[in-house]
Parts: sequence; structure tokens; C-alpha cells
Amino acid sequence: MKPFLTSLLLAFAITSAAYAQAPAAAMATPDKTKEVLLVDASCGQCRLGLKGKDCDLAIRLNGKAYFVDGTTIDSHGDAHANNGFCNTVRKAEVQGEIVDNRFKATYFRVLPEPAKAK
Repeated sequence: MKPFLTSLLLAFAITSAAYAQAPAAAMATPDKTKEVLLVDASCGQCRLGLKGKDCDLAIRLNGKAYFVDGTTIDSHGDAHANNGFCNTVRKAEVQGEIVDNRFKATYFRVLPEPAKAK
């Protein structure tokens, strides 16, 4: 009985994790009919000067910062790591639109960090 319960719990955990990743996976492919924009991405409060209560993902587009809907700061790694959004501004490719002063993302991909010179 114990192995059965362990297997059942493990299956539940795997299924839950798979569904939790669904929103980020849906953003993995850009719409070929729309322009992909290159933006600065970071924590809105820590790096982009936006007012808020918690660390939230934001972009800077044409010199103005917007909070992002459609993906979260934690969907792209540990925000508080050395290269995380609360500690650095990263480049990202995005698609979406600004609605009510927020960026509604339909595609969001953080670009790899540039290689450091030796």
C-alpha cells in the first residue's frame, strides 16, 4: 500500500508541475505575422522605477516602463539570483500590446547574457 501511495503522490506532483508550466510554454513561439520587439526586461520595482508592493516583471519599451501580464518574473529563473531580474536588466524579445498602461505579452523570451570578455 505504501508504494502505491508514493507512486500516486509522485504522479500528482509531476502532473501539477506540468500544468504550472503551461503559460510559459504557450509563449515559446512568436506569431510570425507580428513584429518581435527587443526590450529591456527586469524587475519593475528593483530596476525600472515602477511603484509596486512586490517584485514583478516589467519591460522598458521606447523609454517607458510597463508591468507585464501573461508571464511572471519567476517564470524566467530566480529573480534574486546574481543574473536575475531584481539584480540586472536583461534583453528580451517580446510580442504583445499595451493595454491600460500594462504590457499584455503573447510572446516573451529572455535573451542569453552576452559572453564576458576574458
